[in-house]
Amino acid sequence: ETSDEWIRTRTGISERRVLLHPEDHELDSEVPFESIKTLATDAASDALAMSGLSPEDIDLVIVATSSPDDMFGDATSVAANLGCKNAVAFDLTAACSGFLFGSVTAGQFLTNAGNSYQNAIVVGADALSRWIDWDDRNSCILFGDGAGAVVLTATEDASKAGILGSSAHSNGMGYKQLNCGYEGEARQVATPGDGTRLSKGSYSRLAMNGKEVYKFATREVPKVIQEALDAADMEVEQVDWLLLHQANIRIMETVAKRLGIPMENVITNLASYGNTSAGSIPLALNEAVRSGQVKEGDVIACAGFGAGLSWGAAIMKWGGSDE
Repeated sequence: ETSDEWIRTRTGISERRVLLHPEDHELDSEVPFESIKTLATDAASDALAMSGLSPEDIDLVIVATSSPDDMFGDATSVAANLGCKNAVAFDLTAACSGFLFGSVTAGQFLTNAGNSYQNAIVVGADALSRWIDWDDRNSCILFGDGAGAVVLTATEDASKAGILGSSAHSNGMGYKQLNCGYEGEARQVATPGDGTRLSKGSYSRLAMNGKEVYKFATREVPKVIQEALDAADMEVEQVDWLLLHQANIRIMETVAKRLGIPMENVITNLASYGNTSAGSIPLALNEAVRSGQVKEGDVIACAGFGAGLSWGAAIMKWGGSDE
């Protein structure tokens, strides 16, 4: 039996949020319409307000998602919703590593001497409730939907704030451990002769080998965080907070133990949201900043990991406020 206690003791998850079917809004106007675009826009709007910048100040918008509303991407729509008229916008797909990869990518734009980018918004947003098998209790108990965002600003003194060091990897040999593959339906179209059999696009349900993903994460994440620390010329003792992709509390406990970081220095909101894929890191960071847990000048060791397989880490010094 898949009880609340069974889920909590194995994953650390107590509750989650999921997007409703659009028809629920059509049938009842009091039910708000929500989608990846609306979640991403709301998260980015909140981050923009906290930054004190105007939409016109933003030069770059990256939306990290593996479950967009539009297969061609949602970032341009999010930028338009925000009023970021001067920004170039694009999606980045790297599953649960997406926000980490997106943040490092934005950092490259901001530090490249060959361009004039000053301010970027990075959003992590996913709705994997659309793609999981709700009859598979090994995966359907894990995932929730959500979005979070940060604003990154170029600074002349990188030691005061920003991404101090990073490292990233991928290994396609592990693809079969976590994927959501194409599964087209046959479609016959009229062409000269006997016609042509094409494929009508769709995707299968999310498939995950939980045991192998756990072994992969607990083996590789401590190493990639150490690589990021080396790139920043820092030691683990200088880290104030450990912020991991919110996949499973056991993964976080094991990674923290291997790094020698106590659990009281681990940022987590997994219990309230579940695994929101690319949304998990910025969601947790947002709550930690607004609650006053993370303060200006704090050093955060951040790591994402997931499908691909892909994984990466960044050492960040928080330069914002909680206002």
